[in-house]
Amino acid sequence: MKKKWLDFYHHSTLAAKIRFSYLILLLPIFFILFFSIYNLWSSNQQYEDMINSTLVASEFSLDFKKDFDYEIYLVIVGNKTLEESQVDQMLTHANHVVDGLEDITESSDNRDRLKSIEQYLENLQIYVDRIRQNQIEGNRYEENMEIWENDVQIVTTLVRDEMSQYTYYEVRGIQESHAAYQKFFTWMLRFCAIALICILAAIVVLSYYIPRSITRPFKELSEVTDQVAKGNLSVRADVMTGAEASILSNSMNTMIDKINELLEQVKTEQVRLRKAEFELLQAQINPHFLYNTLDAIIWLAEAGDQKRVVNMVRSLSDFFRTSLNQGKDINSIQEEMLHVRSYLEIQQVRYQDILSYEIDVPQELYQYSIPKITVQPLVENALYHGIKNKRGLGHIIIRGEAKQDYFVLLVQDDGIGIDQARLLQVQSGIQNKVLTGKDFYGLYNVNERIRLNFGEEYGISIDSVYGEGTEVRIVLPYENNELFS
Repeated sequence: MKKKWLDFYHHSTLAAKIRFSYLILLLPIFFILFFSIYNLWSSNQQYEDMINSTLVASEFSLDFKKDFDYEIYLVIVGNKTLEESQVDQMLTHANHVVDGLEDITESSDNRDRLKSIEQYLENLQIYVDRIRQNQIEGNRYEENMEIWENDVQIVTTLVRDEMSQYTYYEVRGIQESHAAYQKFFTWMLRFCAIALICILAAIVVLSYYIPRSITRPFKELSEVTDQVAKGNLSVRADVMTGAEASILSNSMNTMIDKINELLEQVKTEQVRLRKAEFELLQAQINPHFLYNTLDAIIWLAEAGDQKRVVNMVRSLSDFFRTSLNQGKDINSIQEEMLHVRSYLEIQQVRYQDILSYEIDVPQELYQYSIPKITVQPLVENALYHGIKNKRGLGHIIIRGEAKQDYFVLLVQDDGIGIDQARLLQVQSGIQNKVLTGKDFYGLYNVNERIRLNFGEEYGISIDSVYGEGTEVRIVLPYENNELFS
């Protein structure tokens, strides 16, 4: 039986072991507290009931006979009528007092005394009714005086005597209860002292055994992880005690096997990643943009506008030079602004009747880093999806703002904007990394590349009002230029 219990404990979960240790330590404490509180409360309640009954009985015995006899006398001699007197109220109050004493009195003898008092009060009521009847009939003064002297005063005396005896025995019960309470209190002190010693002894034993049973499996796992950290991937964990530790041991062995597999996959994945980045870069350079730009250059050359031809060729050269950036993935803000300015200069030649632009980025931000081809796709979206769909001249503004822990690039346009339903879809796609459509692939791509390079707390956000325009906010960290130097 003991072996089965130990096996059950060793294979229990960590939470179960902790709960078990709490249970072992807390159950006896709770039992002692409950037992002590219950007995103290019970004794105190009994003691309080006796004191209350004694106080009530003392007031009753001191006041009732004197007040009742005097009130009856005033009625008989004609100073008051029964309706004006307090006789009925005094009897009613006395009966309520006796009923209340019966509820809190535990002594059988005193209960019998209360029954006698109730009978005496009933007799007093009979005498009061007889006096009332005599007054109604008239000329019964002598008879009423006889009732008062021979009946009422005798019965009130009996009530007083019975209540005095009741009070005496209640006081004696209080003394006995106090002695029993003192004896119980002494016994409780001894019991709590012995229980405390036992609990302390149990805590000393369990504080060694239970933590050791919990930490030992994890210590063995820690030794395995140290070996893995040193590069020894041939080591394996063999922990069988503890449910979590056993699961963790198996998972660690599986992880070590997976690490060996992943090390071989990393080289292949690196090659694929570079290839994918190259293809992504090529996709960013829209062939239609190149064709249209060359057509515009030819048109300007045929028109004899040599100066504008030179400017467009220079802008196109700057555009592709900064796009390629010698194969690097990170630009400076200065290089990125040169790239987007070249793009806008080319597009302004083609869309001079509908496009104007402004670049307002502080030079102190030029030194910081940004993934290559980040701003140009956002400007392209502003032109093709915002300004071209709006009748009349449109304006694109690129601004930079320095914050305390980061800086922001803003791409704003006063184009047609995005309707509310589509805006919510785009915002959700950017936030949750879900592609929302080919027309917004550029936003998704830019956001993912920023997160990949700088972390999840950075990236883009978009806000738009249909009919008024759109603003894209790029949040970037203060990185030094070591990334692209």
